[in-house]
Amino acid sequence: MSFDIVVLPGDGIGPEVTAEAVRVLEAVGTRFGHAFRFDERPFGGASIDQHGVPLTDDTLAACQGSKAVLLGAVGGPKWDKIEVARRPEAGLLGIRKQLGLFANLRPVRPHPALAAASPLRPERLAGVDLMVVRELTGGLYFGKPQFTRDEGNGVQHAVDTMEYTTPEIERVVDLAFGLAKGRRNKVTSVDKANVLETSRLWRKTAVEVGARHPGVTLEHVLVDTAAMRLVSSPAAFDVVVTENMFGDILTDEAAILVGSLGMLPSASLSGTGPGLYEPIHGSAPDIAGRGIANPVGTILSAALLLRHSLGLEAEAGAIEAAVDAVITEGVRTADLGGKAATREVGERVVRGILGCA
Repeated sequence: MSFDIVVLPGDGIGPEVTAEAVRVLEAVGTRFGHAFRFDERPFGGASIDQHGVPLTDDTLAACQGSKAVLLGAVGGPKWDKIEVARRPEAGLLGIRKQLGLFANLRPVRPHPALAAASPLRPERLAGVDLMVVRELTGGLYFGKPQFTRDEGNGVQHAVDTMEYTTPEIERVVDLAFGLAKGRRNKVTSVDKANVLETSRLWRKTAVEVGARHPGVTLEHVLVDTAAMRLVSSPAAFDVVVTENMFGDILTDEAAILVGSLGMLPSASLSGTGPGLYEPIHGSAPDIAGRGIANPVGTILSAALLLRHSLGLEAEAGAIEAAVDAVITEGVRTADLGGKAATREVGERVVRGILGCA
């Protein structure tokens, strides 16, 4: 079978880690008899440098016509002084909106061999296997920002609005319940219903959606309590669903469970069109070009791409098994206390997939 995949390497370490994920996908194609056609395009800061905007119409059209999109990372201090609407991050928000990517899935499963890389005690990590489902196209990031300055006294005033509608909440919570049915049948809905009106709507809607899934347990947890429980009792979570900003923060916190941001993949889904797959880490311009970035989060994002966009479960499992084997063997980049280069990690995963390890 053949599949069209758009690759957006982006900025900083993005090109380095996506290159390894592409090599891994090519190995999967060789082993399982698939043809992946890769269409690489500039995105984020790289697109600003070439075209003046972070996301061109041509790139968006290519993404819309593909089966899936693989993204590296965007942003960096080079573009910090550009107006907000034209910064690299605006391209990311734009592609999420234009592709209708309403749900971001972030699996968190610490590897036993990396227990020492986490600041938590090993016994706290035992049995941890959770999935965070983050709403991706609503909330503060897509509200109505306002900024004013009183020229008389120099006082500045900024406002961001958090907005949600019932359909926006329903679709992401329903997806979370569907995922829980293939796991441990538990959904934790995270909100701030004791303070925010949007969270009260979120909780009410979650209850209504939960009633349509009688086999799945629903619990409500305030976001500050959820943040505490992520480090005190993370194994108690199965599927966690929450709004955009809370999900952004909680998933970065969850990275300490696996030892590094470089280990975590993500999948952004629309339910109908192409999904977008990327590691949760940023562009890390301080180490860009040194060949020491951890490509595992991007490689595992490629596994999610195979599973969720292409329906290739065995192929996704082959990548995950190869990554597990490489970690067990002690091949690790600097963020995990090792000395392996980005290329070396990718090569070892490729060898594992092809059976030459």
